[in-house]
Amino acid sequence: MSTNVLNLPAGASALWQNRLGLLLESTGEGVFGIDLAGNCVFINRAGAQMLGFAADEVMGRNMHALTHHSHPDGSPYADGDCPIFNAFRQGLPCRVDTEVFWRRDGSAFAVEYSSHPILEGDQVQGAVIAFVDITSRKRAADELQRAHDELARANDELERRVAARTQELSQALAQLRELSAYSEQVREDERTRIAREVHDELGSLLVALKMDVNWLHKRLGEQGERTPEAAGDMRTQMRCKCQNMSRLIENAVDNVGRIITDLRPSILDHQGLWAALEWQAQEFVQSAELELAWQMEVPATLHLPEPAAIAVFRIFQEMLSNVGRHAQASAIDIAIDVQDEMLQLRVRDNGVGATRQALEAPTAYGVMGMRERARQLGGRLSITSEPGQGSCLQLLIPLELS
Repeated sequence: MSTNVLNLPAGASALWQNRLGLLLESTGEGVFGIDLAGNCVFINRAGAQMLGFAADEVMGRNMHALTHHSHPDGSPYADGDCPIFNAFRQGLPCRVDTEVFWRRDGSAFAVEYSSHPILEGDQVQGAVIAFVDITSRKRAADELQRAHDELARANDELERRVAARTQELSQALAQLRELSAYSEQVREDERTRIAREVHDELGSLLVALKMDVNWLHKRLGEQGERTPEAAGDMRTQMRCKCQNMSRLIENAVDNVGRIITDLRPSILDHQGLWAALEWQAQEFVQSAELELAWQMEVPATLHLPEPAAIAVFRIFQEMLSNVGRHAQASAIDIAIDVQDEMLQLRVRDNGVGATRQALEAPTAYGVMGMRERARQLGGRLSITSEPGQGSCLQLLIPLELS
C-alpha cells in the first residue's frame, strides 16, 4: 500500500513519515489503520496493548474479526453493520461511544472510537481508527446514573410520604375540628341539662319556699287579732309549715350536691383517684343494673398529678358511658393495676360488641376523645371488639411511682 496513508502531499519526505510514526507512538490513544478488506496495515503500541497483543501480531489481520466481532451482550456483530467499515466504504467519518472492543483474552472493554477514511487522490484506500478505553468513564457515568436514579426514587418516596403525611394531617385536623365541635356540643348539652335541673327542681323548691315564707309572714301579721284558741291552732299550722320548709331545704341541698357531683365528684378531691374510680363504677352498675367484677391493685404510694388524675377519671367515665349506651351488656369486668411502670385500666363487657368500622368512624367522638386524652398523657387506648363477643377497652399510660 502507498505510504501516503493520511492523504499527505505526493512530495512529502520520509521525515514526515517518521514524525507521524513518533506521533502515533507518543499518544495514549490506540490508533490503527485498515485497508479495504478490513486488514490491519499499522497499529501503534498503545492500541496493541489495549487489545492485549504485540503490534506485529495484529498486522495483516482482519480487525473486525479480531476485536469488533460481537456486541456488548456477546451477540455476533456482522461487519456489514460495522460503522468503521461503513465509514470508509461510504467515504464518511464516524464517531461511536456505545460499543466495545474485545481483547485477546476474550474480555471486552467499553470504547469510544472514531473512523476516518484514508484517501489517495479521490480514492478511498481504507480507514484510520482512533480509540480509547472509556471503562472508567462509563463506570463513573453508570454510578452517576444510579445515584441519580436512587435520588429520583428517594425523592419520589419522599414526595409520596409527604403527600401521605399531609393527607393524614389533613384527616387528623378534620377529625380534631369535628371532635372540638362535638366537645363544644357536649358542653352545651351539659349546660342545658344543668340549667333545666336548676330551673325545674331548684327553681320549684325555691318558689315553694317563698310561698311558705309569705304565708308565715301573713299569718304572723294576723296573730294579734286571733282568739287564744285560734292562735293555738295557727301555731300548730305554722309548725307544720316550718317542717315542710325544712324538707324543701333538704331537697334543695341534695339537688345542689348532685349537680356539683355531676360537674366534679368531690370524692376525687377528698379521697383521690382510686376511690373515685371505684365509686363511679359502683354508681354506674347500680344505675345500669349490671353485675360488676372489680379488681384494683395499685401501690398505696401511687399518686397521679391532678391533670392526669382528672384525665384518667374522665376516660373511665366515657368507657362506662359507652357500655351503657351501646353494649346492651349484663355484666362488666373492671381491672386496674400497674405493670412495668404503666398504669393499666381495663373495662370488659359481655355485650353485643362492635365492628372496627364503627369504632373508627368519623362520628365516633367518644372514642376519639378518649384516645386524644390518652395521647396527651403519653399513653394509648386500645379497643378489642367483635360483634356478638363484647368489647374490651384498655388504657395504658406511663407513670412514676413516688
